[in-house]
Amino acid sequence: MSYLEAKSKYAAMGIDTDAAINRLKAVPVSLHCWQGDDVRGFDTDPNKPLTGGIQTTGNYLGRARNPQELMDDIDKVIELVPGQVKMNLHASYAIFDEQNGGWVDRDKLEPKHFQKWVDFCKERQIGCDFNPTFFSHPMADPLTLSSPNEETRKFWVEHGKACIHISQYLADELGQPCVMNIWTGDGYKDIPVDRIGPRMRYKQSFDEILSEPFDKTKVYPCAESKVFGIGVESYTVGSAEWCLKYASSRDDCICLMGNGHYHPTEVVSDKISSILAYDEKMALHVTRGVRWDSDHVVLFDDETKELCKEIVRCGLDRVFIALDYFDASINRISAWVTGFRNLQKALLFALLQPNQQLVKLQNEGNFTKLMVMQEELKTMPFGEIWEEYCHVCQKPADGQWFSEIEKYENEVLRQRN
Repeated sequence: MSYLEAKSKYAAMGIDTDAAINRLKAVPVSLHCWQGDDVRGFDTDPNKPLTGGIQTTGNYLGRARNPQELMDDIDKVIELVPGQVKMNLHASYAIFDEQNGGWVDRDKLEPKHFQKWVDFCKERQIGCDFNPTFFSHPMADPLTLSSPNEETRKFWVEHGKACIHISQYLADELGQPCVMNIWTGDGYKDIPVDRIGPRMRYKQSFDEILSEPFDKTKVYPCAESKVFGIGVESYTVGSAEWCLKYASSRDDCICLMGNGHYHPTEVVSDKISSILAYDEKMALHVTRGVRWDSDHVVLFDDETKELCKEIVRCGLDRVFIALDYFDASINRISAWVTGFRNLQKALLFALLQPNQQLVKLQNEGNFTKLMVMQEELKTMPFGEIWEEYCHVCQKPADGQWFSEIEKYENEVLRQRN
């Protein structure tokens, strides 16, 4: 079937496929830098163990070992994915050199340590989001913002404040909003005696970080929750309830939901409308948890599709979308490309739903026809619309890009080993 034939089938349902394609082209999706080097970063020993409940499994060849290799790999990803890419950096990816004075610890980071990332983004005309890095550091004891050790807590507060300034710099320089996500792995392996003390210190730390001045129209600090992590199985300071209440208590902080950060029987697709019933904006880290927050590569699966349907139905402009996974068991560039393309597919699939018709059937109580329509939509000629989207974006269609990954692996990645 040709695109024009597929287009006419959707038109019969009142759906303008050209409009859907053009709308999706304008939706920024943040590409997470940490998939390329297994969350190692550049500010400490690259062979250090990961902490904060994070674990990367696998040892596939070709991990990026320095900023240039990571940027080269990101360029290969951008070459192979349709849509508007936005970068997403962790603070641990600061680049130190003689021109900016060399290495400093995380509490002393400055915008100049991200100048090369700004140059990278400007050359590609993309924006950049940012994340303070509250893990894999000697001062994570293992608590950070909730630590009873005041010296430790203040170190991490100063890190958070530094990241506010860096986020403002990224937004100003690149002309796009910067989402600054605050997530820590603070918690306890076994059942704690004092649960409220760490959470009160956590609140105090967040308040101190957000006391730094920033432009609320350009920088969007977030509070991200988690159920548990390795080594903090029994108690997480930044629980879902804590983060929801904190974000709702302020006008300068929004909620960020990572869809691997909940109980396996919970789905974030059901939570988006609850948040947006009260808040103008929210943020998402899209991943794929398998039994727990294992950060598998995003697939074009039911929950990803349902997640994107809710984003579209509640308002594409109200949700900041980012990817967040790290798989070292397969080719890392392929993991990046696969996840990004699948999220784009899910967004396009959502934009091709006759939502007004479906809502009308729901409100009329016609659940029989609603079910029939929803099932028949699954076999509409979506593949032809996706192929046209790739063509319009001047990117390879399915079946045309993996040979480029294999070539890059043979010519570039194997040389790193």
